Amino acid sequence: MTGAAPELPGWTHTYSGKVRDLYVPASPHPAGDVVLVVASDRISAYDHVLSTPVPGKGVVLTQLSLWWFELLADLLPHHLVTAEAGPHGVPAAVAGRAMLCRRMTMVPVECVARGYLTGSGLVEYRAGGAVCGIPLPEGLTDGSRLPEAIFTPATKAELGEHDENVSFERVAATIGAADAAAVRDLTLAVYSRAEQVARGRGVILADTKLEFGRPFDGPDAGALVLGDEVLTPDSSRFWPADAWEPGHPQPSFDKQFVRDWLTSPASGWDRASDAPPPPLPDEVVARTRERYLEAFRLLTGRSLDVA
Repeated sequence: MTGAAPELPGWTHTYSGKVRDLYVPASPHPAGDVVLVVASDRISAYDHVLSTPVPGKGVVLTQLSLWWFELLADLLPHHLVTAEAGPHGVPAAVAGRAMLCRRMTMVPVECVARGYLTGSGLVEYRAGGAVCGIPLPEGLTDGSRLPEAIFTPATKAELGEHDENVSFERVAATIGAADAAAVRDLTLAVYSRAEQVARGRGVILADTKLEFGRPFDGPDAGALVLGDEVLTPDSSRFWPADAWEPGHPQPSFDKQFVRDWLTSPASGWDRASDAPPPPLPDEVVARTRERYLEAFRLLTGRSLDVA
């Protein structure tokens, strides 16, 4: 499942993001106002969608999201209708990597929770001792655990652009104080639950990005519900707990192999140029695939058989 979005009988392709392809029913659907979300094997880095896919990645993202949706169901509702294949479910051609979901009006904010300092949060902290306007203690370093998890929202950027970290006050000015407080509290509640679950399985959840929306119809119409994917290696930083050592970048269960190779002399790519990144070597693809599968195995306790 790579490259262009596949044609699916009964469904009309409407949008493709970095990884996911979105479809709407070609005729009214028995489940109501729904969309089909298909996770491809595309992989992105440094705001580029790479020409080389990672086989099975879309299946890992979907299956892990399904596992988390079930685990979080008592905290808040989600947009999933079904992931089962069938005439009123997911087309057989994309079974395993697709979800039938409620169509929603999305909250225009990337809702990020951080329990550890790294990435763009570390850059902000080093510049001014705070992240998204939240002051942090002195002396923190790359990989430091924060005194408590913080809500560090970001604007949603267009494809190829960077998300921008913003303050809670700016979120409130954009979506209203009540909704800003609601998505903050929900984001931190999800992070707290997931961090405890992951830690019990030997995995540190350093940070995660969530998205929320309001379904057009169904039992949760108008309510804030969890959307998109959730707590996958694409939207979260997962670190092996037994290797955690603040003071430098941590080993992670994500596409770090891809980032490292692209910025190494071996790739020959100038990140500052307008040139697209080169194709990935087989070894980088294989090692990245192994990390995604290992994250799934450690978190769920199950192995995932993907082609």
